[in-house]
Amino acid sequence: MTRLLHIAASPRGDESESLALASTFLEVYRELHPEDEVAEWDLWDGTLPEFGPAAAAAKMDVFAGRTPTGPGAAAWQAARATFDRFAAADKYLFSVPMWNASVPYILKQFIDVVSQPGTVFGFDPDQGYSGLVTGRKAAVLYTSAVYGEGRAPSFGADFQSPFFDGWLRWAGITDLTTVELRPNLAVADAEARRARAHTEAIEAAKNF
Repeated sequence: MTRLLHIAASPRGDESESLALASTFLEVYRELHPEDEVAEWDLWDGTLPEFGPAAAAAKMDVFAGRTPTGPGAAAWQAARATFDRFAAADKYLFSVPMWNASVPYILKQFIDVVSQPGTVFGFDPDQGYSGLVTGRKAAVLYTSAVYGEGRAPSFGADFQSPFFDGWLRWAGITDLTTVELRPNLAVADAEARRARAHTEAIEAAKNF
């Protein structure tokens, strides 16, 4: 059975543009793939562990070939369990709003928790990093209220998609589809932009 995991980075519920796009995508995907399992992961649901001093120390222990102990062992176990939940999927749908030109901090927390040696990446002193989350595909739904390509610098900049697309590829996920809705606030053609993005989400789901 193929498993699609939707990872949601917006806390805005019914007011969220990215979650609305995800709903459109998933409605079409479920209709076309009734045999697939579709799971939802709201990053704001409280299940994401912190990655603080104990976890950081455990990560460096693993890098050095040591086994984490004490608080580090528990933190490492929590990080591995989070990665296992992530890695259990064959396909990913990410709904990602822009926050302050980049991604919501909860999504960065997710990345910091799962991106560990031997899970998301391998490392060779001579060859550098290698992504380990291979053989999977991802669709990313990007939204922003004010930033839009071609707008003046006073409307912001895009550190959102370069960062997140880059992380996916670094992790080994190179089969990547993106849909963008931006800007969607205080622009004369907001509804047309919204309709176009939902149409693109439908087409992305058909080919996913």
